[in-house]
Amino acid sequence: MNDTAKYLIRATIAADGVVERSDVVGAVFGQTEGLLGDELDLRDLQESSKVGRIDVEIRSENGQSFGEVTVASSLDKVETAILAASLETIDRIGPCGAAVEVTSIEDVRAAKRREVVERAKELVASGFEETSLGSDDVLEEVRDAARVEGIVDYEGLPAGPRVGDSDAVIIVEGRADVSTLLECGIKNAVAVEGTNVPDAVAELTQSRTVTAFLDGDRGGELILRELAQVGDVDYVAFAPPGESVEDLDRGAVFEALRGKVPYETLADAPNLREAAGSDPGPDADEEERTDGDDGKRAADADPGPDIAAGSSESDASIVTSDPTDVNGASEAREPERDVDTDPSTVDDGSDDGSDFGSGGVTEASTVDTDGAGSDDDTDGEDDTAADNTDSADNTDSADNTIPADNDADPDTAAPTDSTPADDEPRSLEEHVQEVVDRESGLARLLDDDLGVLEEVQAGDAFDAVEDASDPPHAVIVDGLVDQRLLDVAAQRGVSRLFGRELGDFVKRPIGTRVSTVGDLPIEA
Repeated sequence: MNDTAKYLIRATIAADGVVERSDVVGAVFGQTEGLLGDELDLRDLQESSKVGRIDVEIRSENGQSFGEVTVASSLDKVETAILAASLETIDRIGPCGAAVEVTSIEDVRAAKRREVVERAKELVASGFEETSLGSDDVLEEVRDAARVEGIVDYEGLPAGPRVGDSDAVIIVEGRADVSTLLECGIKNAVAVEGTNVPDAVAELTQSRTVTAFLDGDRGGELILRELAQVGDVDYVAFAPPGESVEDLDRGAVFEALRGKVPYETLADAPNLREAAGSDPGPDADEEERTDGDDGKRAADADPGPDIAAGSSESDASIVTSDPTDVNGASEAREPERDVDTDPSTVDDGSDDGSDFGSGGVTEASTVDTDGAGSDDDTDGEDDTAADNTDSADNTDSADNTIPADNDADPDTAAPTDSTPADDEPRSLEEHVQEVVDRESGLARLLDDDLGVLEEVQAGDAFDAVEDASDPPHAVIVDGLVDQRLLDVAAQRGVSRLFGRELGDFVKRPIGTRVSTVGDLPIEA
């Protein structure tokens, strides 16, 4: 009311006896009620916020009471004057005789105007900056704002801004290499700055998923050998022979990182660069296939379960600008394989991340999949082959195509919503189809082998995760994933959390990846 009041009515009161504030307020309302009609009734005016609260200050001396009454009014000048005059009709307060006299009606707006004038004088005198930016300064400020996020210092080494909190890091040779990766939207790179690997980098490799991305020369090979001696290296990627990482363009950077290989497969090789170039890498499929983008043939040898399990870490080792976009390709794997729990994220790096963002995920999930192969990928390729050879006979959808290593397609073999068949191995995508795509209204808790631990109503997902005797590896909810469910999932060590839609998150624990159905390359 104080913000909208136009006038303040100030009046003095004198009572022949000891009275309290409540007695004064009661007298004001009681003795003015009905005096001026309904339109100027004090109680009605106060309820409609045209009159503010009645402030009373009262004190008693020698058996008499004195004080002041203040009433805020947003009525016009005439109505306010009538209301003030009505206060002087009060002749009793409580059991005592009393007299009320209006001393002033203050125009609040006039007082504010005086304050505005005084403050304006101060601002004119000292509020304006004397200096102004020149044209060069303006251009430099705009250029700084348009630049990519700068290099930060990590234990005295040049690094990307996400090295400190990312679960995966990329180790490069020098500061220029970090700058090149930043321009590509990759923010989790750190430089060793020479062949002498710093202790900070060696310690960093003990707790992170490490990809060494080095120049395609002998210097890069020497750095890799020393790094492997003092730290742990999970994956290796080299620039093309004779080229440096800092000289690569965006496409070449992502092509090299997609072709990285597990270090353990080439640790004993005499020439690491040649071994890395000839190694099929963790994305080789057990069946020879043709890449639709560059025409390369994938290796036809099964790389084994260890390499296949490492593929998800390979996909997740690049951290770009947006931590909310999760690489769904790491989930497209054979059901009996161990599911990767690496929580690092991959996205499209805003407007320039299409090579390894959502578009990159599509390419990786359809061509360069895990070594063990993916049921959904096999379905998609069988359908494509069927379309090319005999489109007239291809009347079934991709879900009806029978994969090579399954007895039936996911829709046919999938159990009912109420009683899932736990004895049949299923992929994460099939679980998502059963729970979310079919609008089951359920929540499903999965173990490390993607077996069903428990299935409850979606609204009971929080209690199920909190009370689970064995912490689930993944949780799929046919409903909204909110901050409360995410927090309890992170506390219980849940690696993946899927929902129909995501709520607004104040914080996102890095140990739990949150996704919607749209983040997975699931065929309808």
